[in-house]
Amino acid sequence: MKHIITVQHTQSVHHTNGMVGSWTDWDLTELGKAQAECIGKKLSDELIGKDVVVYSSDLKRAQQTAEAITKYLGVDPILKKELRERNLGKCCGKSVEWLKENIECPEKTVDDRLFSDGESRRDAWNRLRPFYEEVMACNEENVIIVSHGDLLSIWNAMYLGLAVESFYEVDIQGATGGVSHMIIDDAGKHLVKSINDMSYML
Repeated sequence: MKHIITVQHTQSVHHTNGMVGSWTDWDLTELGKAQAECIGKKLSDELIGKDVVVYSSDLKRAQQTAEAITKYLGVDPILKKELRERNLGKCCGKSVEWLKENIECPEKTVDDRLFSDGESRRDAWNRLRPFYEEVMACNEENVIIVSHGDLLSIWNAMYLGLAVESFYEVDIQGATGGVSHMIIDDAGKHLVKSINDMSYML
């Protein structure tokens, strides 16, 4: 059996100042730091006595979330560029308002890029896929993944055995600080125990 826990990073500065997240390297807010501490405490209570491996995006807001969690688990996070949020190209460092006013290509298909130097959803899917397969193949029974909203929606689709084109019909999104529990049983069946549980921050 494998237990996979995904955590969407907690409140970041870009959530409060109207700026684009993406590959811009924002810190957590003070609230975000407190939220991450709460998640870490509750996960440590649930995982007491178990070996855990923690993977995190290397962007500050995810890394800081992961570090707040891992200090309660007694491990260090393993940073993975593959877990970064989708790269939106030239709008990084700009405001959300600027993004909306300057979109080069409306995102109607999984191959469209909002900006020519950014990633399409398929690009981000292909970036994440090798890491997903690595996690599926590893021997660790308890895996925590700290990442970003768009990337975790892609993870969710992969986990459920959907194709990238499924985003035309369904998108399983989370929210800041949401925690999801996924279980792969001994028969290999992919179960979802809970999705985007916000109570870990309370």
